[in-house]
Parts: sequence; structure tokens; C-alpha cells
Amino acid sequence: MTNGPTGRIDFNADIGESFAGYELGFDSEIVKYISSANIATGFHAGDPDWMARTVSLAVENGVGIGAHPSYPDLAGFGRRKMDLTPDEVRNAVTYQVGALAGFVPGRKLQHVKPHGALYNTAVADAAIAKAIVSAIQAFDPELIHVVLAGSQWELIARNQGARVARECYADRAVTSEGTLVPRSQPGAVLHDPEEVVQRSLKLATEGRVVAIDGTEIDFSADSICLHGDTKGAVELASTVRTALESAGVEITPMAALVGPAGSASND
Repeated sequence: MTNGPTGRIDFNADIGESFAGYELGFDSEIVKYISSANIATGFHAGDPDWMARTVSLAVENGVGIGAHPSYPDLAGFGRRKMDLTPDEVRNAVTYQVGALAGFVPGRKLQHVKPHGALYNTAVADAAIAKAIVSAIQAFDPELIHVVLAGSQWELIARNQGARVARECYADRAVTSEGTLVPRSQPGAVLHDPEEVVQRSLKLATEGRVVAIDGTEIDFSADSICLHGDTKGAVELASTVRTALESAGVEITPMAALVGPAGSASND
């Protein structure tokens, strides 16, 4: 990764993950602190009513709206890898992006960020990454592709001329190769608020992160993700945003950070 921090960064969270009569997360509060929202599209969580409500919530708060498609895995919350062909993945992503776009003013989304196992598979499997990229581009070439910073998925999207937002995580550990530590491993999710804040500051101001083995690696990104459904998430989001702004980092929706389709750089 050659692009360094720019003094501006997007702050995103996964929301809209309630279903029917079950409300999950703290959407109405956390949306006040983020600049972009990844809204569940029904395959791992969410349903038409919650999608409509969450889009309205994002609009009211001036937050960029993105689709958060997943494998068709309601029982596993989209965190189980499924043996889908690239064509099946392409169709599943198209279906979900189209569903959310129907609720958005002007039918215009800002971005698409795959969820859970689909996201992790795209990092490791070039064929699945290409299927996701092609689905998003066919739907709307101006849509931003949210990808794990520095992954082969990022390169695939750029080589296809896509608009790319490089993502890092405030509360997830990474390996020395820059991939996410699987949730099944100890230390994969960070719970110490001070650690999350310091990690976010380092990512935003230095473009670097400390991997789970203690090594420090380059990790330039356009967007920091904070999970919004964990205990203390609202307070943590507020604290992280305050710390970033106090350090002179401007919280900016990714649409203002990412170049047009076909551009080679986000700077």
C-alpha cells in the first residue's frame, strides 16, 4: 500500500441488522457518530421493514448509505462460508443491492460492503472477489466497492476500474499479512476501549497498525469500521470520533474520499 493518511477518513458501521420483531444493535444512536452505514439486505439479517427504517435513519442523519450483502445464511448470521459458484455469488449480490436501492432516495447507493464470510472469502478467493466486483459494477459503475485494504480483492477491483474504498477495522485484530484474524481465534475482537481508540488514531494518522503477533505493518485506508452491535458500541463510537477529530482527522463520507471509476488512486 503506497497511499498514506490524508487527514480525512470515513467512519462506517454495520447497521439495520434487526429482523421482524427482534431489534439488534443501537442503530439510532450509533448513526450519530458515523459517516457511512452498511445496511443489512435480508440474507444474514434485516428485512424490508427494517431496511426502510434504517435507510430513513441514515438519511435523517446525513450518513452515506451502502448495501451490506451476504451469503444466504440467516441461521448463521452470514458468518459461515457457503459453497456457492461465482455466478451464484454474483446473482446474490445483485439481488441484495437492488433490494436496498429500492428504499433509497433516487435509488442511488453510495457503496457496497459484503458481510461476514462473503467478505472474508473475497479476500482469499479471486474468483469470488471478481464475481462481487462484476455484480456491483453491472448494477452501477459509480458505486464504491468497500474492500479490505491491501488485499488481492482491492487489486482485482482496481484492475476492473472500480471505485475502491480501502477498509480497516477499529476493533478487529489483523495478521502480519494484513488479513483479519478469524473470529474463532482468541484476540480476534478487541474489547478494550483505549486499545480501540489508539488503534484508530494510528490507522488514521500514520497508516499503520500493530498486528496480533506484535509486528507493526503498513495499513493505509479510507474507512475505519466499528461494529455497532456490541456492548458499549455507542460510547466507543463517540470516543473514537472525538479522538480522531481532536487529532485533526476530519470524518468524511467515503464518497468524498474516493476518486471516480477508473482512477488509480484515492488521494
